[in-house]
Amino acid sequence: MQRLQQQLDKIDGRGYKAYKQLSGDYFYDNFRIHVDHIQGDPFAQPSRISIYVPRATHGLPAELWSSPCRQTALEDFLGRAVAAAIDQHVQGHRGTGHSGQIRIAISGQQILRRNAVLIHQDGIEARLLIALPADGRRALGQEAATMFCVELPKVVDAGLCYRERSLENTWQHVEQAEDQDYLRDWLDQAGAIAFVANGSILPRFSGINDRPLENGIPFLSPASLIREIELPNRGTISGMLIPRGITLIVGGGFHGKSTLLQALERGVYNHLPGDGRELVVTTPGAVKIRAEDHRSIHRVNISPFINNLPGGRDTTCFSTENASGSTSQAANIIEALECGCDCLLIDEDTSATNFMIRDQRMQQLVSPDKEPITPLLHRIRELYRDRGVSAVIVTGGSGEYLSVADRVIQLDNYQPQDVSEQARNIAGDPPVSEHPLSPWPQADRPLEAKRLDANRPPKGIRIDVREKVLLDFGRKRINLSQVEQLVDCGQSEAIGWLLHYCRERYADHPGGLIKALRQSLSDAETRGLDILPPWKVGHLALPRLYELAAAANRIRTTDRTTRP
Repeated sequence: MQRLQQQLDKIDGRGYKAYKQLSGDYFYDNFRIHVDHIQGDPFAQPSRISIYVPRATHGLPAELWSSPCRQTALEDFLGRAVAAAIDQHVQGHRGTGHSGQIRIAISGQQILRRNAVLIHQDGIEARLLIALPADGRRALGQEAATMFCVELPKVVDAGLCYRERSLENTWQHVEQAEDQDYLRDWLDQAGAIAFVANGSILPRFSGINDRPLENGIPFLSPASLIREIELPNRGTISGMLIPRGITLIVGGGFHGKSTLLQALERGVYNHLPGDGRELVVTTPGAVKIRAEDHRSIHRVNISPFINNLPGGRDTTCFSTENASGSTSQAANIIEALECGCDCLLIDEDTSATNFMIRDQRMQQLVSPDKEPITPLLHRIRELYRDRGVSAVIVTGGSGEYLSVADRVIQLDNYQPQDVSEQARNIAGDPPVSEHPLSPWPQADRPLEAKRLDANRPPKGIRIDVREKVLLDFGRKRINLSQVEQLVDCGQSEAIGWLLHYCRERYADHPGGLIKALRQSLSDAETRGLDILPPWKVGHLALPRLYELAAAANRIRTTDRTTRP
């Protein structure tokens, strides 16, 4: 640390590029840092450093990371501890631009596999962003010395050193994630697609704040759907089990239908202690499906839902740059099935009405030969019977789906009631399709490597994320705003690098697009996220295959030059 102090003394008052001299290793009393990258000016992306804490210093027992689940949870816990220490010990803004800020890429209510903190047998590595301070273009070496030599040691001590400190919160974080994984794995043997524990708090604080609503009404399962399970750490819990099949969520407006569905959407991820959804789990193959006007569709077989288009246009290999609501929703289902989806999550509020239903009066007015759409209503039972794909559908305005449902859950003031028997009494006969039903697609779509080109000459590879949902990928921008189970900017950027990696490693994969993407994701899971970018970063988070494929499927065929 003394050598670093001396260098910063020499840099003080010089031009900003003098900071480039800091690259390399620096040793402190109980840890060391490596300066991985120095920013070019105070307005550029912050500099990147890695902190290495040896095992003898951090004092965490190996049992805390003895399985992949525990390791991911422990790394998440440490990242959040570092973030809290930064808030407590770092002054923050110190001059021009972002000067003085220190950050770590940990956020949200979900526990994701990241590369912000990595723990292994020898110790802990934490990767931070540090905005080196400046006054205009002049380096503030003394301020930087305070950051490196005063604030940073406090952050490391508070966030990464646990000798002779209580590990109660650490164990709670790890064991809770382990319980969630166990509960999610149990769904398959229970013949179910979701479980919502009694006492869960499902409402969120606001539309832009994913924390639990204060004084939210605790969830309580209907007696007919309640099940108990003993978890490895928490012990016996009870809650609502949603079996495989077709489940409707009904009720009046503002009574919690969409809130329950949103909890099920996020149930594919583990959550933090105190989130309220810690024991809400959904099968890993659950995918939220919605209409998505104007999205790009490339060579998708949408014929199970859309056929006989005017002009005889082929729908077995359909492409468009400007999809309608019904066409996009059909493509979203087919693309999810390609990835192995075993449960569709659908809310009528975000669906195309003409894709969901076609009532008898409209059938009388518009003859079948003039209507190319086969509504989901006519295929949802067959999809479960023949493909084993369950569905959870929120509906409040149409009773047509009652005739195809296995169970109906009514939300009344955020409390569920099993009204399946009443629904069967009024449902009537299941609908009969007006059209012959087209077979479900079987062939894998080919991987077209040129579509996964992230190069943007003359700058080389361009992969940037804007506002979590806009991915600048080479000359194109991929809009992921309607991919609703994407929860973190780090996932979006990792998706960009995974697409690039897939093109570089698996351009000739014989299995087609989805199998090549699956292999790329498997590589990142096995070998770590660091295999993706050509330089060291600490802000990537692992996505699911469904969101990765969603990005690949939304790449437009026309180039779009993005602004620098």
